[in-house]
Amino acid sequence: MEAKRLTTNPITPAGFTLLALLVFTSGFQQQAIDKLHNFERLVLNSVVGPESLAFDHLGGGPYTGVSDGRILKWQGQGLGWADFAVNSKHRDYLLAVITGDATGRLMKYDPETKKVTVLIRGLAFPNGLAISNDNTFLLIAETSTCRVLKYWLQGPRTGTIKVFAELPGYPDNIKRNPRGEFWVALNQNKLQLNGQTAPEQHPVALRLSQEGKVLEVLVGGAMTSISEVEENDGTIWFGSVDMPYVGVYKL
Repeated sequence: MEAKRLTTNPITPAGFTLLALLVFTSGFQQQAIDKLHNFERLVLNSVVGPESLAFDHLGGGPYTGVSDGRILKWQGQGLGWADFAVNSKHRDYLLAVITGDATGRLMKYDPETKKVTVLIRGLAFPNGLAISNDNTFLLIAETSTCRVLKYWLQGPRTGTIKVFAELPGYPDNIKRNPRGEFWVALNQNKLQLNGQTAPEQHPVALRLSQEGKVLEVLVGGAMTSISEVEENDGTIWFGSVDMPYVGVYKL
């Protein structure tokens, strides 16, 4: 039987992005959507790209690596950022996505033998690791494929890998929170990277359960190009590839 043609109004790129977001979020047991319009900015001086964040065991920090290769430490309000160390400059991450580079590897380093073992080859821009609370598996944010992979470290499936979560955008790191859940930062949604305009309500971060279910979606606003979400002591800290500040959002 011949299929009937459906006549509909054309959907603009912005409308398509919003529709894709609604379809994505409605398919999961979602607890909340927060619009990140009101958050504190820890402004950097003459540099951009506070891409990754970390705290020391005494609660100091955050520390962040920035685009010119330095690592900075937050000294507190009134004191701002101070140089802490010098690392190296970032590679051209956008080129890796566009060319479909799949030369990434997951490697294990043994500090006793000082040997490195390659566990997985052929990853498409692996861009962040997080280990589960019980150390039975680790998660890999694979940027080019817009997904998170799960690799078993213990148990009958040790050494095997599967897709843990499909994402609506390009992940740029994954961090475990104090409850054993996982925050995935979304650097760009798919339409943005293709040069089209997305509405303000695009997802910038997801909170995933230990089973890969979406628990929370944080939606855009002024905070864009998110590279990392670090939850610490009731506060979410946002890194970014190209913004001149670190975002701070109270839960």
